[in-house]
Amino acid sequence: MFSGIIETLGSVREFIRGDESATMIVGTDTNFRNLEEGESIAVNGVCLTVVEFDDSAFRMDLGTETLSKTSFINSKVGDQLNLERSLTPSSKISGHFVSGHIDQVGKLISIEEKPGEFLLKFSHPPFLTPYIMEKGSIALDGISLTVFNCKENSFNVSIIPFTWSHTNLNTRKIGDLINIECDMIGKYVYKACENLINPKESSSV
Repeated sequence: MFSGIIETLGSVREFIRGDESATMIVGTDTNFRNLEEGESIAVNGVCLTVVEFDDSAFRMDLGTETLSKTSFINSKVGDQLNLERSLTPSSKISGHFVSGHIDQVGKLISIEEKPGEFLLKFSHPPFLTPYIMEKGSIALDGISLTVFNCKENSFNVSIIPFTWSHTNLNTRKIGDLINIECDMIGKYVYKACENLINPKESSSV
């Protein structure tokens, strides 16, 4: 479990593709040490497991599902990565609960710089529409954000200068894919209501 508050940035040192899987080596700064084998880390919002590490990098394996549902399908050496360690019982939660299980990728379709903020617009698959709610929470590449101007297949977010400079959003270009995780509470509430309204349809799925 994570909170969507990025601790630091890393970068892709190596990305080795197999037939249906991949291995990624992530370079980190000195503030991201004391890792453990088997530890879960959110990398661009994706919960991945540390397989091997040293003082400046760690290795993670990516399976078929991860590659097919995330932006890692387009990863290359040098890409900037948002990193967050998993929460502990004593962790301060400044964002919202993030599982690290990506729903699908979206696409950046516009960037508008305004005084004190950057307005970003993303498109998304239509099936995510019920889970993306006006003024609700969303995790984009692991960043906890609030959505507005929600449409059937798009939404906007406002990025303050601190978030812009401390995450990989400032490296993004129009057309780039981004990992989307909708608010888990919203998804569970929607599913519960769906079961109450259409119990037969829900049970047959």
